[in-house]
Amino acid sequence: MEGHERRLAVLIDAENISIKYVKVILDEISNYGIATYKRAYGDWTNPVLKGWKDEVLKNSITPMQSYSYTQGKNSTDSAMIIDAMDILYSGKVDGFCIVSSDSDFTRLASRLREAGMLVVGMGEKKTVEAFRTSCTTFKYLEVLASEDESQSDISREDVEDTILKILIDNEANDRETTVGELGNKLSNRHADFDVRNYGYSKLSKFLESIKGLTLTPHGNSITVTRKESEVPREEIEKLVMAAVKKSGKKSMSLPELKQKIEKKYPLFKTSDYQYSRFSQFIKDMDGVTVRNNRVSLKG
Repeated sequence: MEGHERRLAVLIDAENISIKYVKVILDEISNYGIATYKRAYGDWTNPVLKGWKDEVLKNSITPMQSYSYTQGKNSTDSAMIIDAMDILYSGKVDGFCIVSSDSDFTRLASRLREAGMLVVGMGEKKTVEAFRTSCTTFKYLEVLASEDESQSDISREDVEDTILKILIDNEANDRETTVGELGNKLSNRHADFDVRNYGYSKLSKFLESIKGLTLTPHGNSITVTRKESEVPREEIEKLVMAAVKKSGKKSMSLPELKQKIEKKYPLFKTSDYQYSRFSQFIKDMDGVTVRNNRVSLKG
């Protein structure tokens, strides 16, 4: 945001979230902006929420009463949804933090994003995927509450593959890639991505741990590049021949072949061999032919 710090509405489903997470919720949301609304919803006449009363006072959270008029019906969810829409139409916030492990807020998160709002979701690991992915970004409360390395639903290999694809796409368009851009794109593609899931406090530290990447400071940003490939061209040609031969179809598509090469040699770049296009790089190899975007062995 330019001109002012982002204003956020923090809406907590107190009947669904443990009081032990209150501090980490507020600490985490401070990374995104100022919590101008802090509300916790539930039936405060219910003894179950007794422990919450001290926490809402201590942290200046407004308790919002939601009576359970009908057994089995969750009036808390309805109250949160109605308030969220009222706050949205007031035009006084730039984003929302919805704290719940309940899937009932999936449509609300989607609607807020449609209105251009940042939506930070927080909940326990039991939270269904539909709600997690409907948020701009989603944070696991167990991870926020612990400094220990936690297990993520997204494997580190999947994250590294995504990073590699982003770098390759930018290289193809002669664009630099910054740490900030990688962070945004990783969050867009994996809503619950958080470097703390892998034991790191900063994305830059996580990137430094990936072999084959170089981080270079440039003013207020840090650019990320792949290290130069040291793989001889002959090795690439042997891999191509073997891959096509083993394909069982007597041919292989160019994208599939490129994926095979990058899987074995993550640092592979056609530019290292004085080529701007992968297709031309393959066409100039002895022993193979390229027709209709497919590679086959000669003879």
